Amino acid sequence: MKTNANSIIIAVAIVLSAYLFSNAFQNRNQSNDTISVTGLGKKDFTSDLIVWSGSFSKKSFTLKEAYASLDADRAKIKSYLSSKGIADSEIVFSAVSFNKDFETTYNENGTLKQQIFTGFTLTQNVTIQSKEVNKIEDISRQSSELINSGIEFYSNAPEYYYTKLAELKIQMIAEATKDANIRAKSIAENAGAGLGNLKKSDMGVFQITGQNSSEDFSYGGSFNTFSKNKTANITVKLVYQVN
Repeated sequence: MKTNANSIIIAVAIVLSAYLFSNAFQNRNQSNDTISVTGLGKKDFTSDLIVWSGSFSKKSFTLKEAYASLDADRAKIKSYLSSKGIADSEIVFSAVSFNKDFETTYNENGTLKQQIFTGFTLTQNVTIQSKEVNKIEDISRQSSELINSGIEFYSNAPEYYYTKLAELKIQMIAEATKDANIRAKSIAENAGAGLGNLKKSDMGVFQITGQNSSEDFSYGGSFNTFSKNKTANITVKLVYQVN
């Protein structure tokens, strides 16, 4: 009687083990029956914020004279920018930096002979930030007028930004997700299968490049600031269960 009971228990254990193994094997195969697709979201846009900066310098043997000359140039620059229709709130002057300049002479054997003090050079930066992109862009091209007025002014290339980037990203993620879903359905239908539940989703890095440019994408994402007209790209990778 006891032997029969043991045999029954062993048989049940074997059947149960076989069932669990079969079920685990089936689930393992199901987990491998997936489709992985990548969707693209792409949009062209025009920058709505411009940042233009430049610097100006003065040199003198005394700090007092150098500061006085720099103050005079700063007043001229501010007056010039105001005459172009730029508001005072859009003009920011940085702190003044200065260097002591020396002329160094050497002996015939290359050793230091002497250093002669030649004066102080004072430099200040000015930055204009505005949503009037085209107007500031035109003014930056006319900055040689400041040089012609006797100011030692160095103009930097304007930088272009977009203030609605957060909303743009949301739209592009939705577009990339929709594109990936369409691709997944097409692959499943062509394979005679059905598209199941979404198992995993990964978003790629955000890339902003100049329109119609040959810029390369960066692994960590690129952010073009020197082109007014830009193109944004983002990818979304989706993994679906296949039925």
